[in-house]
Amino acid sequence: MAQQRGLNERALIVRTKALVAGIRAWVERTLVWQVWERMLEIEFVDRSVALAGKAFVSFFPLVIVVAAFMPAGVRVSIFSTLTHRLGVHGAALQSAKAAFKTSNDVRRATGILGILFTVFYATSFTTALQRIYLRAWRRPRLGAAGAYTRGPTWLVAMLAFMAATGALRSLFSGAFTAVFILLSFAATTALWWFTGWFMLGGAVRWRVLLPTGIVTAIALGLYTIYANVWMSHLLEKNQAQFGVFGIALALVSWFSGAAICVVIGACAGPVLAEDDGPIGRLVRGPHEELLVEGAEAALSGPAGAVRLRDAFRPVDDEVTKS
Repeated sequence: MAQQRGLNERALIVRTKALVAGIRAWVERTLVWQVWERMLEIEFVDRSVALAGKAFVSFFPLVIVVAAFMPAGVRVSIFSTLTHRLGVHGAALQSAKAAFKTSNDVRRATGILGILFTVFYATSFTTALQRIYLRAWRRPRLGAAGAYTRGPTWLVAMLAFMAATGALRSLFSGAFTAVFILLSFAATTALWWFTGWFMLGGAVRWRVLLPTGIVTAIALGLYTIYANVWMSHLLEKNQAQFGVFGIALALVSWFSGAAICVVIGACAGPVLAEDDGPIGRLVRGPHEELLVEGAEAALSGPAGAVRLRDAFRPVDDEVTKS
């Protein structure tokens, strides 16, 4: 009797292990899992932290400085987009405004040389952004051509997007909110579609980059809704505890989440484009090639399986480094 019970227990263990192995094999074949593996491959935690930090110390100040020199209507549109994306409203918004100088103060304190230096430092953000796309698509480093104009050009596009989105918000408010949401989603998709193409140096076909724009827009849209729930509370709490430094901490927290959304979109693009199933065929269209004619071949992936620890430190495979 005891021997039979032991055999039954061993048989149960074997069946359980087989079931777990089957489920794991199925999960690893899904596109979601492949996106997760691509995120691990590019060390997404390290990349996201770097992108968020540079966004806070370089891109965010650039928006404040450049907006101060723009016409009042454009300035209001830019800050409207920024505050709504941040999810800051009510008393928290007033606290955040009080922590920064007015546009008149910024103009008096910033000269032409100051603007040039601000743009120069802000390009460190676009450099970090470009590394994410290059690593996600396993692309070699780009040449020196356009290295000094790529960052400022993208920053101009981002500021134009923020101004246009803010203007759309004022035009389609109230009963036309649904129209604004659709237009905003389309504009966000277009921005990140362009960003993927631009940061990859035009080496990847426009069509196969469309999922990157769509996934990034969806991720950022959901994150904006989520931020509207917690961001204002976090800002008020941090300010009460740490003063102005607490506002900085809240902003860094928001940028960290937004950076993760960008990384998800960047990694989803190549995974969907390389899929052997119907989704991949739809993304690629009538042409199987992912790259434009004459583009360098993609680099090989990691030599071995990626693990969670790879998200926090560089992969040792030299071939994937960029």
